[in-house]
Amino acid sequence: MTLTTKALTKIYEDLHQIPELGLQEHETQAYLLNVIKRLPQTNLKIKTVETATLVLVAGSVAKKTIGWRTDIDALPVTEKTGLPFASKHPGMMHACGHDLHMTVALGLLAYFAEHQPKNNLFFLFQPAEENASGGKRLYDSGALDDWLPDEIYGLHINPQLPAGAIGCRQGTLFAGTCEIHARFHGKSGHAAYPHLANDMVVAGAYFVSQLQTIVSRNVNPIEAGVVTLGQFHAGTIGNVISGEAKIDGTIRALTQKMNRHIQRRVQTIAEGVALAFNCEVELKLNQGGYYPVENNPITTKALIDFMQQEPGVNFIETEPAMTGEDFGYLISKINGTMFWLGVDQPYQLHSEKLAPNEAAIEKGVAAITAYFKQRDQTLA
Repeated sequence: MTLTTKALTKIYEDLHQIPELGLQEHETQAYLLNVIKRLPQTNLKIKTVETATLVLVAGSVAKKTIGWRTDIDALPVTEKTGLPFASKHPGMMHACGHDLHMTVALGLLAYFAEHQPKNNLFFLFQPAEENASGGKRLYDSGALDDWLPDEIYGLHINPQLPAGAIGCRQGTLFAGTCEIHARFHGKSGHAAYPHLANDMVVAGAYFVSQLQTIVSRNVNPIEAGVVTLGQFHAGTIGNVISGEAKIDGTIRALTQKMNRHIQRRVQTIAEGVALAFNCEVELKLNQGGYYPVENNPITTKALIDFMQQEPGVNFIETEPAMTGEDFGYLISKINGTMFWLGVDQPYQLHSEKLAPNEAAIEKGVAAITAYFKQRDQTLA
């Protein structure tokens, strides 16, 4: 059965009320399965892996498999929208729009469950996008192997675009990210006897200062990179020299090559600071599956060409963003494209007041369904 606008709105509002953190999405998975199992089952195959749900729509004369991925987890944010269907789970909220992502995916799946495609369609309802590289976790486990698509697509809501608008670009859509966790170990002591101690406030400060030179002096000015250090913890009181410093931050880059380059510079600087200050350093650079979302040129051209010509679609060419998305790992392995779906909101992603314009749901489902119908017919 094709889901009506009223049914999709109800699904969205239901999902919004039950946000769950990564790998804990049990209630969400149960809700999704309940909706999916009410669809025509003739051409559907369903599997679950932990809190992931995988659905294959068998094509009538399948030669290829087209994939669609949606994320299902939420954030540890206390909601302040005032909506009548606000989160029922204290301290958790769909502040990144994954509830709307799931709703669009269900609308798309419902159509093709009723209207069998020529090629296979594969739907991945993926957990842990926000915190545990869920895409990488599933891909590396082999859980996708049986139904591995030839190409894969996904979307992310964009509060700055008009409701229902489709935004995309050739090249990188989202940056790749990498966590920085540095721990410097020296020797604590009395503030009056610095020569008998090894001050890690100074060592840590030097590390912070040196990292600021990476983008300004080691990155090509016409390329992009960000190094931000958001936490620095050292010491307990002003008259005690700290023997430890803990520094945490993030790297952002628009290509995996640049991300690796910046990681190497962080590593070199950390080792140099340890040598210069005669201390020990523990450095962890954790990228996980948060690769840059580098859109495939072939699938992206197909999507953009279609959306530009499709009546009723408001297509907007967008600039790359420094936000991260673990879809980047999947399309480093599978040709694919991610794009924006506008939701017309004054509040940004991850805001406790984010409340997407629900008109985006029907427009998004209609545009993507039309693209998949066309892609299904043209894909050899």
